[in-house]
Amino acid sequence: MPPDWLLPGPFPAEFPTEERCFIIEILNDPRCPEVSLAQARVAPGVTTRLHRLDGTVERYVIRRGTGRAEIGGVVVPVGPGDRVLIPAGVSQRIANTGPEDLEFDCLCTPRFEPGNYQDLGDP
Repeated sequence: MPPDWLLPGPFPAEFPTEERCFIIEILNDPRCPEVSLAQARVAPGVTTRLHRLDGTVERYVIRRGTGRAEIGGVVVPVGPGDRVLIPAGVSQRIANTGPEDLEFDCLCTPRFEPGNYQDLGDP
């Protein structure tokens, strides 16, 4: 049996979300409540659902593709190397505006928990 401080691989499989993106949870475990890390993928032409995370700060690190981030009603284009800082409780969504998958890392503090996710619908 591994020690408590080791979370053995491999990474969990990618899964689709109702938010209209695909997620691989790299690190999201109750033994590490301070932070979670996921890889997100949004297909070309897709915009994620408008939502907010209550009590959780989220950061995106854009790795591949091009898109448009909307945070608190402000919309800006994003691409590789851009970092998006999303305060807790602020509305957010991201659109893939390019011909390839939009891929980005999601770092949450404290860790992402489904109960903190609030779907705000699509206006």
